[in-house]
Amino acid sequence: MGEHLLPMTRTPHSVGRRRSPRIAAVVLLALAFAVVPARAADADHADRGRAAGDPTVIADWNATAMATVAADPTKLAPDVLIYTGFVQAAVYDAVVGIAGRYQPYVYHHRGPRHASTQAAAAQAAYQILVTYVPSQKATLDAALATSLDPIPAGRAKTQGVNYGTDVANNLIRLRRHDGRNAPIFFTKPPAPGVWRPTPPGFVPMLDPWYGAMTPMLVRSATQFQPPPPPALTSAEYTRDFDEVKAYGSVNSSARTAEQTATALFFSGSALVQYNTALRDQMTARHLDIVDTARMYAATNVSAVDALMTVWRAKLFYGLWRPITAITLADTDGNPATTADPSWLPLAVTPAYPEYSSGYNVLTAAYLGGLAKLFHTDRLNLNLTSTAVPGVVRHYDTGAAVRVDVVNARVWLGYHFRFADIASRDLGLRLIDWTTGHFFLPVDREESDG
Repeated sequence: MGEHLLPMTRTPHSVGRRRSPRIAAVVLLALAFAVVPARAADADHADRGRAAGDPTVIADWNATAMATVAADPTKLAPDVLIYTGFVQAAVYDAVVGIAGRYQPYVYHHRGPRHASTQAAAAQAAYQILVTYVPSQKATLDAALATSLDPIPAGRAKTQGVNYGTDVANNLIRLRRHDGRNAPIFFTKPPAPGVWRPTPPGFVPMLDPWYGAMTPMLVRSATQFQPPPPPALTSAEYTRDFDEVKAYGSVNSSARTAEQTATALFFSGSALVQYNTALRDQMTARHLDIVDTARMYAATNVSAVDALMTVWRAKLFYGLWRPITAITLADTDGNPATTADPSWLPLAVTPAYPEYSSGYNVLTAAYLGGLAKLFHTDRLNLNLTSTAVPGVVRHYDTGAAVRVDVVNARVWLGYHFRFADIASRDLGLRLIDWTTGHFFLPVDREESDG
């Protein structure tokens, strides 16, 4: 996300435009499926109910969720993350409600002991998506048939389908009136330091209601709110102003070719990038359907709340973007900053305020979540990018990715460094809290019924 959740063009300012939702859907679907399916875990290590489920059903419906929401022209970038989070929450409850092992998210009615977890997961995902994106029903019907066809007909399959429907409908009921699409607007009048629409589109703030939506896990959008940004006349602001002005310009002579490559690599869809990495983790770690459902839910649902926290900060603080700050620096009251009316960033600035960074908070949530779930930051990550197709970057640790993302958002000309660091830190605090309160193991005896 911006922070982009959907791909934005990575070309210089003169040619950049937002991709259409339909094109974005094709990109999402192609990337999400351009990976090798994982093997199921060894049945000898299976708990009750898990051996019957192929974990690839989780990854497949994750990809379907992103593509489905992106294909709906009534949905914007944050919607893709939100509804993907809804899907993963329902899928998780459907799987652990049958197999046990982990505490449920919101659905506490146990499923039939021998029901198919695979059928339950597919049906739960389908029910969420067909409810919120009914225009894609034909495509979703076909995807559901593909998921259910390998499962032998019989009581286990029927019970799994019925249970998945119940789980999804419960979540749909709970998310009614949660603030989505509420009539909330960015209303701060233009002034030094205050965000205003940026070129070339000069469009209003994207989905301001997201910052007021009811969270999925955290207590409120202010529980992990970042501290106020530095004053325009402070030494910190001046330092970060000079940095982004020099390194984030479309015609920068300070930014190296390697720095430009890093910036562009982290200029596409963070949502697709990290969910594709989840599928790779599922394969490399030989996760079964239960642990796969948990991994996708813990990271994606936490990411919904992490980005919501950032959106609330954007709406509340309303700080101007570097493109505005640099072109209007003669109005900021800081004698140490110098205006450049012709300054443009490396890539087109997203349509929402500066503080803080969505891409950085998503990086912290997804990769910090993996580190918490697997009890190590040595994640052995292979990352792809929607902005630079065909390029794969390997990172040993999540910490190494976070360093590159903080830098990348400065080198793109999107953010002051203090905004990136604030989001990184709040994301790590948030994921530490969410994984400490949700998706926790249950007692073995309780899990076995």
